[in-house]
Amino acid sequence: MDEKQLEHFEEKLIEWKNTLLREAGVTITENLSEEISRQGDFGDLANKETDQNFLLRIRDRERKLIQKIDICLQKIKDGTYGLCEGCGEEINPKRLEARPVAGLCIACKTEQEKHER
Repeated sequence: MDEKQLEHFEEKLIEWKNTLLREAGVTITENLSEEISRQGDFGDLANKETDQNFLLRIRDRERKLIQKIDICLQKIKDGTYGLCEGCGEEINPKRLEARPVAGLCIACKTEQEKHER
């Protein structure tokens, strides 16, 4: 992968990470500033709790995604970004465009999914 492509993916990863961090900050700010109201019926309280749990699951997935982004940013610095962790071949740039945190080429990912079934 050439230097220009690496710069493109680095910018894309940093922008994605910043967006995720910004959204997490908004969630925390909204939850902290929102007065916890114990008023309302049990249905309202249950709905509020369900919504909050759902949001926390989303944020946990995003936290894991941020970790993957950080790994990819380190790989860019190390010169190993875009190399398949399975076979060592270069991952198609179109795949990285669609999924910048991809660690496996299509062939290795397909094989991995077969074994997971």
